[in-house]
Amino acid sequence: MVKANNTKKRKRLWLNTQFRARWLKWMDKRLPANRHIQLSHRSIFILPSKFGVVWFGLVILLYLFGTNYQNNLVIGLSILLASILHTCIIYSYRNLAGLKLQSMPAAQVYAGDTLSFPSHLSSEKGANEVLLSYPFAQGEVDQSIAPQVKQAPVKVLVSYPSTPRGRVNPGRLKIESYYPLGLCRAWSYVDLATELIVYPTPVESKIALNAQQSNNQQENHHGRQVAGIDEYQGLKEYVKGESLKQVAWKQLAQGKGMLTKEFQQPLGAPIWLTLDSSQSRNYETKISELTWQVEKLHQSNQLFGLKIDNITIEPSHGEGHRHACLEALSLLPKFDGGTPS
Repeated sequence: MVKANNTKKRKRLWLNTQFRARWLKWMDKRLPANRHIQLSHRSIFILPSKFGVVWFGLVILLYLFGTNYQNNLVIGLSILLASILHTCIIYSYRNLAGLKLQSMPAAQVYAGDTLSFPSHLSSEKGANEVLLSYPFAQGEVDQSIAPQVKQAPVKVLVSYPSTPRGRVNPGRLKIESYYPLGLCRAWSYVDLATELIVYPTPVESKIALNAQQSNNQQENHHGRQVAGIDEYQGLKEYVKGESLKQVAWKQLAQGKGMLTKEFQQPLGAPIWLTLDSSQSRNYETKISELTWQVEKLHQSNQLFGLKIDNITIEPSHGEGHRHACLEALSLLPKFDGGTPS
């Protein structure tokens, strides 16, 4: 008996998977992915809600009762209720028709954190009680609501369950509304071409930093930036006694005050981060420890590079270099029990 039930469940799951795959393929043709989408009759679907089905059943029941007993008052009531349902269908469509959606860059997160994908919503005619969610996510999904959407863009954050490190594609975004009376459910599934790279979870660890050091250099000096003439860093306030050659005359002419150009040069050899730097035996722990080191070296403005397998990122510093290293760590092959997944 248990075996038969398991077989039915597997068959039902297989049918649901096949139906979803075919439906998503049809949606990809009808409404392809785009960062800017405007809803229209090609992308809006409408059906009665549960309350609407009960309402429609009441209409049929009243109409049959009125015709059977030749009661014009009851027949008129059923027609009135049917007209209300019909009007709600029209208003449900008009509520979502013309709604514009635009995907926005998502904030970077670490593995295990809750993700939020921001979107801008706007509508020239206005929209009310718009619900947004990612229905195909694995895990519990919370709905975000935009009570009122007008011509000015409204930013809405749509939550997504936490995921392991790597590239995340949330799939199609569901937009639905039960406006105005909850009798009808108007919805659409749009693909805003949203993507996010989830960074590994940082794990604090004192790993061995690889650097070519001379006998008179200390390890904590490697990759540090000191005042010099090699690399332009930015502007700072002028201090009396500084060389006039470093004064930013262009900014002074623009009325921004007396500023001087600041240059830096590296002290000691740059640091190289590798998997061998970590003493942990767990592959994912090694990646998490390297992630923590990237953040630490970035905060201290040290020069560092990353070398893992066939990936080599030359030593540098700055926000762009930090993102490049964290992205490389995020996209490394995943291992499960010592074997690639």
